[in-house]
Amino acid sequence: MIRHSFTYTNPFTFESGESISNLEIVYHTSSRDWQKNDSRKVIWICHALTGNSDPEEWWSDLVGKGRLIDTEKYFVICVNMLGSPYGTTSPASINPNSGTPYFFDYPAFTIRDIVNSEIIIRKHLGIESIDFMIGSSIGGFQSLEWLIMEPDIIKNAVIIATSAMTTPWLTAHNESMRMALEADPSFRECKSLKGGEMGLRTARAIGMTLYRSREGYGLTQAEPDPEFVFSSKAASYQRYQGKKLSDRFDAYSYYYLINSTDSQNLGRGRGGIEKALSTVSANCTFIAIDSDGIFSVQEIQHVADCIRNSSMNIISSDFGHDGFLIEYPKITKIIEPILKKL
Repeated sequence: MIRHSFTYTNPFTFESGESISNLEIVYHTSSRDWQKNDSRKVIWICHALTGNSDPEEWWSDLVGKGRLIDTEKYFVICVNMLGSPYGTTSPASINPNSGTPYFFDYPAFTIRDIVNSEIIIRKHLGIESIDFMIGSSIGGFQSLEWLIMEPDIIKNAVIIATSAMTTPWLTAHNESMRMALEADPSFRECKSLKGGEMGLRTARAIGMTLYRSREGYGLTQAEPDPEFVFSSKAASYQRYQGKKLSDRFDAYSYYYLINSTDSQNLGRGRGGIEKALSTVSANCTFIAIDSDGIFSVQEIQHVADCIRNSSMNIISSDFGHDGFLIEYPKITKIIEPILKKL
């Protein structure tokens, strides 16, 4: 996929009322540009928390030339989320007023803010209809929000491992990660983008125990020596995952992004969740993961029940919430018939 960058020259106003000028938005598309009266079907992918706008990198078994989501057959687009460090203006970007990174001067943003930034790109490209949208986790948050914000634009949507409202359980884990960041003294010093690095590693380790499952750790992190004195393989894995993220991410963007997930509430200002979901007109397919420790099958089923044209699917996985990144054959089996009907 091809990387693009667009500068929104009008002030971008957040739900909080704060604004940023010259918002930079990075996105990836199929190699052949979108043209007026283009016959290709439009597939829009909303990426997850620490992903980027190139799904060929993190969903390579599903997206790419000759794959299920064929970047040659369809016009495929994915926009880098607001606040993400992969090109779109974020807390790590340079604040033109200070000449240094925004750090905590960056406005707090919501899922609705993220979707509004993506709608800017839709309009910039002249896309008047999205044939198929897919999002998982926070990408699912965006998809659900978008289905309500622009109900006449999206025809079909697949929503994986997500919900209509953040839960106390998720917020508690988010706060644990924020506490880990805050416990690193360099985080609030704001001297460089390496600030909070050790806190970020710890936060990621905390997050991994939520994103994965007890069964998954048992399968992949069991001690190879049955005579072990102290278990260490899982401990090493946690440190590895923490460093792996800190090598490609900054603590400030991570802090703001996990904050944004706490804003998920489709019913805010709309008379409640059920009323908001009743306005969705797209054909929606929901996928829940039976071992997901964040979003239960029951809460996803409730969302599906509130939408007129919807269906519910449950896949089995030993890998918890991250099953959406791992269970490619099972996800393909559900999505393939939908794409054939586009």
